[in-house]
Amino acid sequence: MRYLLHHLLSESAQAHPDTIAVVDGERSITYGELEHRSNQLARLLIELGIHRGDRVGLYLEKSLESIIGIYGVLKAGAAYVPFDPHAPTGRLAYIAGNCGIRVLLTGAEKATSWAELKRAGAPIEVLVVLNADRVDADPPRGTRLYDRTATAGHIDGAPAVSGIGLDLAYILYTSGSTGVPKGVMLSHQNALTFVDWTVDEFEVRPDDRLSNHAPLHFDLSILDIFAAAEAGARVVLVPAAASVFPVEVARFIERNEITIWYSVPSILSTLVRHGGLAGGEFPSLRTILFAGEVFPTKYLRRLMNLLPHVEFANLYGPTETNVCTYYRVPPIPEEQTEAIPIGRAIADVEVFAVTDDGRMAAPGEEGELYVRGSTVMLGYWGDPERTARGLIPNPIGGELHDPVYRTGDLVREDPDGNYRFFGRRDAQIKSRGYRIELGEIEGALYAHPAVVECAVTAIPDELITNRIKVYVVTRGSVQQAELIRFCSDRIPRYMIPELWEFREVLPKTSTGKVDRQALAMSGGV
Repeated sequence: MRYLLHHLLSESAQAHPDTIAVVDGERSITYGELEHRSNQLARLLIELGIHRGDRVGLYLEKSLESIIGIYGVLKAGAAYVPFDPHAPTGRLAYIAGNCGIRVLLTGAEKATSWAELKRAGAPIEVLVVLNADRVDADPPRGTRLYDRTATAGHIDGAPAVSGIGLDLAYILYTSGSTGVPKGVMLSHQNALTFVDWTVDEFEVRPDDRLSNHAPLHFDLSILDIFAAAEAGARVVLVPAAASVFPVEVARFIERNEITIWYSVPSILSTLVRHGGLAGGEFPSLRTILFAGEVFPTKYLRRLMNLLPHVEFANLYGPTETNVCTYYRVPPIPEEQTEAIPIGRAIADVEVFAVTDDGRMAAPGEEGELYVRGSTVMLGYWGDPERTARGLIPNPIGGELHDPVYRTGDLVREDPDGNYRFFGRRDAQIKSRGYRIELGEIEGALYAHPAVVECAVTAIPDELITNRIKVYVVTRGSVQQAELIRFCSDRIPRYMIPELWEFREVLPKTSTGKVDRQALAMSGGV
């Protein structure tokens, strides 16, 4: 019976071991090879002291080896914690310390960062290099280093590790309002509910070729990797260059005969605007799924007109719920300018809106979206207070006692039962598909000794959802370039403000807080 994520791989490996499972550029691996190598890695991890429930970090570029790493961790009974391979060292060290990562699966290309991670406080004791048989680098003091040959001597066959669907499978760290990342804990059941629904709803088949555009620390990657494994299909890793050049996105889809594409809308909007599409491209493509941000209607309509043979669907859900609603997009009238709905609940999930006074919102009435069901997270790692604020008793009452997740998203239910998204209750935004807490950016800026005051705001942008602008008051003649370099050591690149405005003072409310409404009225947002 299938109830753990890695069972998806084992079942496909048994059914068709010679079928290609993952493609990484010119390299590929079959289901049988992926099963074999992940089994060996799992046995090594157990030998290194990894037990059920432990967390293992994943710090390397997206590759065949990183997929082997994911399955190896899961088969050892542990949870994988994917690092952003381009994030500042301090942020990664915080993540490693926060969830107690002792063993780090890494790549030879990250060798220059290992010592820095240790110096920054990461409690790493063991480094396992997955993509090299020999590493020409010394491990940091107090750390053991193993290369790829360390797994070769282990026998095949998955280790006998017990587990249940509620076990922790992975932790995804997202932007935190307190200035530090927060770890969202997802179980095997959380992911499998979503993956099972995806395979059934979109009829994923063994002959499908799914793209994997999202980085592994982004929740969109769950669909690509595990839905492909469940169906015995092929997942093709999208190279970084395809994210920068829209023409390369088009070539990638064409060359790899992708049948199911999944990404944030900003990539698809750029493809429409600069991909050189004339219509009739991608004969193999049958489904485009998008999530993570609002898809500008005019670009979505243009893409649908260019690809009339493709089915489009909008998937919605914060990291804490995987995907919880979906909307199959019908033809969009030329005169329509409003955004399409986020849709209705997926299987085994319930969504509903609650008004400010605690009532169930009626159709047409705005309220905050709540989610209950088996896709809802276990909580935030090491943060029971934040977990208690996010997972609450059902506000509607009744006999339903399982907790619900309050998303902070404002929605309204249409007469046809589909929900529409209208914005956020708090200062959290989306930009290029990434969820960003503006407070985390402010926290990074305030760490600079010359920053007296700052306020980070979001400027709506139809292509990438929001651009980030900062108002800053400094002591002395601090240049913008210096503050950008300073922030780059503390927050990911996608959180660096694009627009900067230096002021002598920021407006205040009567309570002494920064008056963001006044900033908006002055032309800021």
